[in-house]
Amino acid sequence: MKQRGPGGDRRLSRGQGTGEGAARAEPAPARPKFDKASANDPALDSIIAADKREALRLAPVSRETEARLDRYIALLREWQAKTNLVALSTLPQLWTRHIADSLQLADLAPSAKRWADLGSGGGFPGVVLACAMAGTPGASVHLVERIAKKAAFLREAIRVTTSPGIVHLAEIGDNVDRITGPVDCVTARALAPLHQLIGFAEPLMRHGAKALFPKGQDVEAELTEAAKYWNIKPQLHQSRTGDGWIVELDGAERRS
Repeated sequence: MKQRGPGGDRRLSRGQGTGEGAARAEPAPARPKFDKASANDPALDSIIAADKREALRLAPVSRETEARLDRYIALLREWQAKTNLVALSTLPQLWTRHIADSLQLADLAPSAKRWADLGSGGGFPGVVLACAMAGTPGASVHLVERIAKKAAFLREAIRVTTSPGIVHLAEIGDNVDRITGPVDCVTARALAPLHQLIGFAEPLMRHGAKALFPKGQDVEAELTEAAKYWNIKPQLHQSRTGDGWIVELDGAERRS
């Protein structure tokens, strides 16, 4: 398995042990609690603005894309009060935790124009990728979502950002029947364990799609489990935005 980080190939870190002489960790500051109404709290504006600056440092975009993403975030904050689109604890990090985390996928598949995002939820990474490719001829992002309220949000997000997205209200396993035409890259974020994601994506990979699946620090365990069901040759890329990894697959064959 190949593992790539910002500095090149590297091993997955399993954490550092603690022993005599190790520095004592300072207690983490208490995190503020948020409820649904907090999404539109003006007190968050300056926090989100600072987080945006950091996100765009990690994943720079054009002014046109930035403007689309601004409209997207404004809409998400408005809808968050009535539909749970993101974890409330991540509201102050909307840009780094969600926007930059999604944008980095485009750099791993720079030639991909046609994407499929399975279980799009609040639009990560699908709407973000659509915003980034809005000026690219022939670009399209299929957003598959099974919850009607979230699918309605996705349609509105595509409309207000004037981005090339197509929303499918469908069970995730039905994506092959819903998506017409070739797909260059398939992705899914915070949807299911890796071995299940491969099952959803395999019909698209069979027709030439690359798969990019963001995963957390437990990626090794997920890869071990996936190998029980699939013959795969994964390549790992360290996330720019945290301790996670992105699993890249060019194909998968079910074990007999």
